[in-house]
Amino acid sequence: MHPKTREKLIVTLVGWLAAGLIFFPIFWMILTSFKTEVEAIATPPKLFFSPTLENYITVRERADYIHFALNSIIISVGATLLATLIAVPASYAMAFFPGKRTKDLLLWMLSTKMMPAVGVLIPIYLLFRDAGAIDTRWGLIIVYTLMNLPIVVWMLYTFFKEVPKEILEAGRMDGAKPKDEVRMLLLPLSLPGIASTALLSIILCWNEAFWSLNLTTSNAAPLTAFIASFSAPEGLFWAKLSAASTIAIAPILIFGWMSQRQLVRGLTFGAVK
Repeated sequence: MHPKTREKLIVTLVGWLAAGLIFFPIFWMILTSFKTEVEAIATPPKLFFSPTLENYITVRERADYIHFALNSIIISVGATLLATLIAVPASYAMAFFPGKRTKDLLLWMLSTKMMPAVGVLIPIYLLFRDAGAIDTRWGLIIVYTLMNLPIVVWMLYTFFKEVPKEILEAGRMDGAKPKDEVRMLLLPLSLPGIASTALLSIILCWNEAFWSLNLTTSNAAPLTAFIASFSAPEGLFWAKLSAASTIAIAPILIFGWMSQRQLVRGLTFGAVK
């Protein structure tokens, strides 16, 4: 076998192995959702069994899936839009008009992600209680926006830095104001990067569980709270929990699969000139 062919084959096998390891927990969750509770906790695990839909029927009867899914969509999209609206001008200013403290500011913003969320739970809970934001969609939108804002700013800042300054300078020479530069030049040129940032933000919001479990009860509870509702003091019902998790991640899994081309294109934006 030619050395290059062998090397390509090895890399392909390693790639498929890594993909299989990453996808295996999802595969096992879906498989478990079609088992009975007895089969779900059987030792050794059963790979061959008679599939059943009783878990999905129980999940549908026990909770209003549409209500939780609608909350997840509104909160995730709302938080992403708000974070993007704040991050675009901030990243534009830091990318094209940097100051002496710009890098320090970016590092400080990123450092806020290193703090455990539980460290600020009590003050945020008290603020939300006094503001009447407990169990509201707009309250979670604010929290998710603050949670993802450092990542969104960092990513947009990186994408904006890849846009040639000469294009914006040409726009200024033609009389373009800063808002015209952003709207007519910067945003169209960096659209792949903005799209990938928005997709990542939506995924992070969709999967966030800590804040949704502590700041909501029923009205604004997203799908993460829907999954947690299937744990009981008696223990975990693995089959029903797997069924609830499967239908909770299905929308974002399908959305991510359909938009993977845009996501990869955005993440590689500016990598090759």
